Amino acid sequence: MPSPQFLNLRGGGTFVALEVSEGARPICHYAGVDLPEAEAAELALLSTRQHAPGGPDAPISASLLNAIGTGISGPAGLIAHRGGQHWAIDLRVTAVEHDARSATIHCEDAVHGIGATHRLVIDRGTGVLTCSTSIQNLSDDVVELDWCAALCIPLDPRCDQLMSFSGRWAGEFQIEQTALIRGSFLRENTSGRSSHDAFPGLIAKSAATNETQGPAAAFHFAWSGNHRSRVDTHSDGARMVQMGEMLFPGETCLGSGERYQTPDMLAAWSQHGFGALSRSFHKHLKSSMLNQRTADRPRPIHYNTWEAVYFDHDEAALLDLADKAAEVGAERFVLDDGWFGARRSDKAGLGDWWVSPEVYPNGLHPIASKVKALGMEFGLWFEPEMVNPDSDLYRNHPDWILQAEGVKPISSRGQLPLNLTRKDVREHLFEKITALVSEYQIDYIKWDMNRDIQLPGGDDGRAVSSAQTRAVYALIDQLRAAHPKLEIESCASGGGRADFAVLKRTDRIWTSDNNDARARHSIMRGASHFFPLSVLGNHVGPEKCHITGRRFSMAFRAGTAIFGHMGMELDLRSESAEELAILKEAIALHKRHRALIHGGNFIRLDTAPHINAFGCVAQDQNEALFAYAKLDEEPATHPMRICFSGLSKDKNYRIKLVWPPENPSISAPSIIDAAALHAEGHIFSGAALMGHGIQPPLTFPDTCLIYHLEFAE
Repeated sequence: MPSPQFLNLRGGGTFVALEVSEGARPICHYAGVDLPEAEAAELALLSTRQHAPGGPDAPISASLLNAIGTGISGPAGLIAHRGGQHWAIDLRVTAVEHDARSATIHCEDAVHGIGATHRLVIDRGTGVLTCSTSIQNLSDDVVELDWCAALCIPLDPRCDQLMSFSGRWAGEFQIEQTALIRGSFLRENTSGRSSHDAFPGLIAKSAATNETQGPAAAFHFAWSGNHRSRVDTHSDGARMVQMGEMLFPGETCLGSGERYQTPDMLAAWSQHGFGALSRSFHKHLKSSMLNQRTADRPRPIHYNTWEAVYFDHDEAALLDLADKAAEVGAERFVLDDGWFGARRSDKAGLGDWWVSPEVYPNGLHPIASKVKALGMEFGLWFEPEMVNPDSDLYRNHPDWILQAEGVKPISSRGQLPLNLTRKDVREHLFEKITALVSEYQIDYIKWDMNRDIQLPGGDDGRAVSSAQTRAVYALIDQLRAAHPKLEIESCASGGGRADFAVLKRTDRIWTSDNNDARARHSIMRGASHFFPLSVLGNHVGPEKCHITGRRFSMAFRAGTAIFGHMGMELDLRSESAEELAILKEAIALHKRHRALIHGGNFIRLDTAPHINAFGCVAQDQNEALFAYAKLDEEPATHPMRICFSGLSKDKNYRIKLVWPPENPSISAPSIIDAAALHAEGHIFSGAALMGHGIQPPLTFPDTCLIYHLEFAE
């Protein structure tokens, strides 16, 4: 038997205990919240198991990939073979490199000619673990790789429930609760993007865990393509988490010496509920993954033209909208779909990336110049990955699309996906986009992707979904290298491509196409478990939502949009003077507190289902901004008190109701009057505001209250 070798990785409150003895299988004995003074060797001893009747003579420990050749009782994290043979892979440690927070573990199955390199890194500041695996073919014969998880991570047995995030177009990031059973939780996605209905994120928890207390573990697969997430309870009671890229048959074949690298899987742990997990992910994204050129720059207020004009573009109307957008406080003007080629509807012109001379005889110069003269940035919509069959691009290059041999291409929204794995396609798109960015001095691209990719076949007939995702990354990287100040939004019919990998290359997620202010609360709350408000586009829509048909006051629409990367997507010409005044006031409120909203600690409050309450607390706890949205009628005669969180119990705070502009109470006097909340406010202790809470006024449903709290001597 090899001499045991143990590794203790620690950082940011996270502890990973590994056993990596040369010649043995690599084992993770523990991954979770730091256990001060604990050592991997003692955890290994504490985990000692004995022979169980009906089982193997010697208990089989879980390894970092649980390959089939180990005989593990649960699903394997690695499935590979050579024409149906050499599948019983059993990886053994050959070398290890490590420091206090990271380890690179080299493994090999010499019999089957397979190598694996595991990489684990704990972020010092946030405790977020990033892990991945590289598989190498060490023989002369081709290896077919069917599945490879980034890693198999053991789960705290107290976490017997799961929060996952599903949904649909215009209803993304919906939280689902599942009790874990003996067996598997499995969620798979083959849409060619991170998807609307299978977000690659999971949170494991106990029944008692809430926002502020209880054990919880969060996992995110940083990948913008097909993926699989699973949590398995093995027959021996062990519980494991796997995340990896979901591969089509024959998609990944490795020749001699070739490697496959998994995307990263990120993990974080907490004994203080979901809120601490979210703040770890938020901080990690902002400090370690987002492009730092925008880190200290205020996120500009958007105005997007889509729901104002749709495809009915007219230069005079757009110039008028630019004036009105600047008047209410917009800092960026984004011209959406319909400006190019024969694009008068979604059935034609996609792929013809030149300004339509019929619609814009002077090009976009009058609009771009006017926007810049008004002090706003100029943004433009693109959907580079798709093409309409009714387009010059398709007529000239029908061979440029993804398609499966012998299967009729699936049309969706009247468009087909381009094959970006072809160098000539990428070069064409780069040439067209960069020419427009240069000519019009475009500051911002809204990069859309409006359909799934069901048949990702390449020129040789093989599936290329994985390569297609990497090709999208390469094209974005090329554009960013050519235009270092260019900002890009990741949109895929809303939140269909939202993950940490795309945010390494972009600056913002369009969270949803649904601007219904009531629906936005569940969408934003779900997304906030992994993404900070600074990257979540949140817009003021029109009075009547074109998706739900519901109508809302401007005070509710604007109040809802204040928390996020705020913007507007409505026809400002149809809003009354009174509504525009309220909108302008909301934008001014956002700007006053933008640094707090985007830089403070994000806090979700535990509330009844008809309430959404959340806020941002300054790092020094001297200031906070909290929203309280009432989304339905109260079940009791009076609403429950709001118990704030994240404040200092040792400080006093002056609290004011800063939104809506008018007193929203349906009867008087209310606490708004008694505590002068709409005037000079009132001073309360942090202990009272958190431990006892403040009574909300009686209001109608679809009312958003915003409280400002400031340290008071």
